[in-house]
Amino acid sequence: MVYKSIIVEIESTICTIILNRPEVLNAINQDMFMEIYDALEKIEHDSKINAVIITGFGDRSFSAGADIKEMLVKADANSGLPKKTTEQIYLPWKIASFPKPVIGAINGLAYGGGAVLASCMDIRVGCDLSKFRFLAASYGRLNATWSLPMQVGWPIAKELLFTARVLSADEALKIGLLNYLVDCDQVLSKAKEVAIQIADNDPNMVAGIKELLIQDIGASWREQFEMELDLVSGKLKPTPILEGFKDFLERKREK
Repeated sequence: MVYKSIIVEIESTICTIILNRPEVLNAINQDMFMEIYDALEKIEHDSKINAVIITGFGDRSFSAGADIKEMLVKADANSGLPKKTTEQIYLPWKIASFPKPVIGAINGLAYGGGAVLASCMDIRVGCDLSKFRFLAASYGRLNATWSLPMQVGWPIAKELLFTARVLSADEALKIGLLNYLVDCDQVLSKAKEVAIQIADNDPNMVAGIKELLIQDIGASWREQFEMELDLVSGKLKPTPILEGFKDFLERKREK
């Protein structure tokens, strides 16, 4: 697939997906949904890629959300609603459950669908220009009820979803929706720094950690413990001592 709405860059073990519709604040149309989904499908089983960064083109917007003009054009005459593609429906879950860590470089506003996608990512880096707004209720819609509470907890998620208010970068950092708050020209570089830290670790174990964290949602504390035991005694057995602690042992020999 030739991408028209995104740019995909691969540098060493990191894949960066750039939302590339700056003329409409990187609003997400059906092409962009399909292209992001396709890019993730292509790298999901690529053993050379250990982490993914998603950001927006330009210095104003990560994404202003769904492309309202396209929605109007594609609206069904009877229902008044556009027919959604499979990629539109399932992209948030694709990102949330993606086996490789996904880092959001939130370089500007993340409104509506942009905020939803951000809430599905594992780690988010922002700056003073980063603003979030979960707009669905103000438009007679509903989303992010499953993703946002996992990031900020039930009480705060309720307030943000009920009010559809603007959330500043400082407040987003305070409640945990942002992991890092940096200068605007450092957002992508900080995201890459974090991605490299992740990519330098055992990719199977990182994927296993994410898998367990997802599986543990809704399970009892004892079930969480048992699932971890099952995984480390099965497909994710610990790395042998001589291999896993190679650097440490070599430093000890040098002394």
